[in-house]
Amino acid sequence: MLSKTHNGIPFRPIIACFQYQPKPPFPLAPLLRQRNHHVRAFSVQSILRSQEQQPQAEPTRRFTYHAAASFSAKYKKFDPINHVFHFNPYNRIQTQKRPKSKRPASGQDAFFISRVGDTNAVAFGIADGVGGWEDSGVDPADFSHSFCDYMAAAAYDHKPDAGELSLTARSLMQKGYDDVCRDGSIHAGGSTASVAIANEDGKLEVANLGDSGFVHLRLNAVHSYSEPQTHAFNTPYQLSIVPASMLARAAAFGGAQLCDYPKDADVTQHTLKHGDILVFASDGVWDNLFNQDILRIASRLMVGLGAWQTSDGGILVAENLKPYTQAEDSTQRPLTLQSALAVEIAGAAKLASTNQRLDGPFAKEVQKYYPQENWHGGKVDDICVVVVVVSEDGKSEAIKSKL
Repeated sequence: MLSKTHNGIPFRPIIACFQYQPKPPFPLAPLLRQRNHHVRAFSVQSILRSQEQQPQAEPTRRFTYHAAASFSAKYKKFDPINHVFHFNPYNRIQTQKRPKSKRPASGQDAFFISRVGDTNAVAFGIADGVGGWEDSGVDPADFSHSFCDYMAAAAYDHKPDAGELSLTARSLMQKGYDDVCRDGSIHAGGSTASVAIANEDGKLEVANLGDSGFVHLRLNAVHSYSEPQTHAFNTPYQLSIVPASMLARAAAFGGAQLCDYPKDADVTQHTLKHGDILVFASDGVWDNLFNQDILRIASRLMVGLGAWQTSDGGILVAENLKPYTQAEDSTQRPLTLQSALAVEIAGAAKLASTNQRLDGPFAKEVQKYYPQENWHGGKVDDICVVVVVVSEDGKSEAIKSKL
């Protein structure tokens, strides 16, 4: 699939988008029981506030992040029951990288979700191993999975009270990259990276390098999304370990190595609200689904379950999202809103990737730049999705106290 090299260094395709309307691939939504709850709009005005009342300081806002991931390796059948990860902030993170046998079945794509130290902040991200390294006898999964393991450990062990600087998305990416470079078992490889830290006060920071990325949904709309970083068509930014022999070969032919660094990542700041949804994914999703396709999937689940509700004034968010984001029976496999969203999005991308009758976004880009290739259909690739549902703690009680 247009596997190319740039001055001897492999690279992967960029993101493109198209409109695709997938049917629900897996009947997960009905398994979540609908519950009747009070709902609220985001803008709540106090209608009984006394004019003589002295202004009071706004209470500290605290947010909780409910996360899950779903994944599928290229050319492997997608299993919606087993190809899912349920994040529990109280689980201990392994401080050493996992052996290959313990990795999720996500192929060259990797992900991590970790609590930040002893806080309620959460760090998470996606890394997509550069498949072109296989031509040089390198397993791209070694770089991407180790990179994510190191970032998870760095976030979990972070202790700001011990004199460390505040953890940022870019600094976490740098820590993970430094650890991979120091890992004697990894001699070459590379990956893209999309790393985020969601703090307790509702502030989100994202560092994005390459063509993995995210979309931020709010009230049945695409609120924001990342743009891919590319050097040229089919040439995304990527963190790399390049052997000296390959550097010398590139220099001999008058070229330069393709190697980017965390300092090159685009860093953006976002303010989150109750009921927001964050979707981080590898290009296995973005090459096969458009942002509006993901919005339709999320809207169908959120509205169908009652987490979002329609009204004359627009979409409302349930005051209490815990009944949807927390599993009721811990003795069985947990099924939550965030895991259902992750599985539905991964399943839709998987279906689109194997649909040869409908040109996907990657096909449209190839037809635009390389019409002689005669590329049609979706793009088969590894797929990895991390979904985060945002809830504001005690918001309903705060609203009632003002009325």
